[in-house]
Amino acid sequence: MDGLVEFRTDDGAVVAVEAVTEGRPGSRLVARDGTVQAARTFEGALEGVRAAAESALRVFRDGALRPDGVEIEFGVKMSAETGAIIAKGTAEGHLVVRLTWSPSSPAA
Repeated sequence: MDGLVEFRTDDGAVVAVEAVTEGRPGSRLVARDGTVQAARTFEGALEGVRAAAESALRVFRDGALRPDGVEIEFGVKMSAETGAIIAKGTAEGHLVVRLTWSPSSPAA
């Protein structure tokens, strides 16, 4: 484990998450107890992931497929500097999309 990052929520609660080390040469956050205070709120850190989810939903809902249901799964890593990062689960990245259609009701 790289350490912990503490995010504050808009309500003032503290959320501690396992931190990821960003690949910046010569740069590293250090804390004596292994916990670093995040630069953003928890909600602010997740803003980019929310925007990505909204964009992905728009692509699948507004297209020609017209599914009855769309489920999108992101793997998310948290960083004190960057906030939320869509995590890679494979070499390409981590994003799972499930589209569902209900059977058409028979004509009366």
